[in-house]
Amino acid sequence: MERHADRVVVPDVVGLPVVVGRQVCTDAGLALAQPDPDGPPLGALTWPGTYVITAQDPPPGTTLYRWDSVRVRFRPVGGDAGVREPRRPSPEPRTLAAEADPLAP
Repeated sequence: MERHADRVVVPDVVGLPVVVGRQVCTDAGLALAQPDPDGPPLGALTWPGTYVITAQDPPPGTTLYRWDSVRVRFRPVGGDAGVREPRRPSPEPRTLAAEADPLAP
């Protein structure tokens, strides 16, 4: 089967935030994708939060057909995968005792 799309050069997106890498690939005429074709889309894996691209396939400089995919690996920035509920400190043991028996000294 012959393809009639033009060929484009793969840009270097390693080290970029995923949102920036996606725009760079779109501007080059390519799509950014996660490595597992059967898994959830890249946007679902990288939202919410900030993620940086750690590896890409194919490498920069390779030519692909327009709108082919560049597969990337990524990690959360700062080691945090997203927003988490803040933890509250445990109450003082005296406070708990006073709540159980308000007449206790």
